[in-house]
Amino acid sequence: MLTDTLRKLFARDLSRLQHELQQYQNEHTIWHFEKGIANSAGNLCLHLVGNLKTYIGVELGGVAYTRNRDLEFSLKNVPRVALLDSLRETSMVVDTALASLPETELQKEYPLLVFEEKTSTEYFLVHLAAHLAYHLGQVNYHRRLLDV
Repeated sequence: MLTDTLRKLFARDLSRLQHELQQYQNEHTIWHFEKGIANSAGNLCLHLVGNLKTYIGVELGGVAYTRNRDLEFSLKNVPRVALLDSLRETSMVVDTALASLPETELQKEYPLLVFEEKTSTEYFLVHLAAHLAYHLGQVNYHRRLLDV
């Protein structure tokens, strides 16, 4: 039940993130940031891909992926089409992992210690959905503010 809801939320918000990237009139602006804006939309996309592939794909879905978190924030000028492909792939990885996750696993401890204390898988998945929505809002604001 909750996994079905989470699958819908992740699919919705990853699709919205793709839509945001497609809405940029100037592809270069995806990588632009100004005073007071710490991250570009491109870097936020890379960060979300790394985050979701690691915490859902690897840990819950058994997908082979090695995260380089530093590159998520330092890499620049990845073509929009590559970002969109990566987001589509991430969406499939997340959906496949959650589709195969038994509901009974949600109450169990999440396999990694991410915060200061242990959490349930359910708690951590809800956290990841909120994290995605937070950064999606930042990308939307970034586009409306800077892509003029």
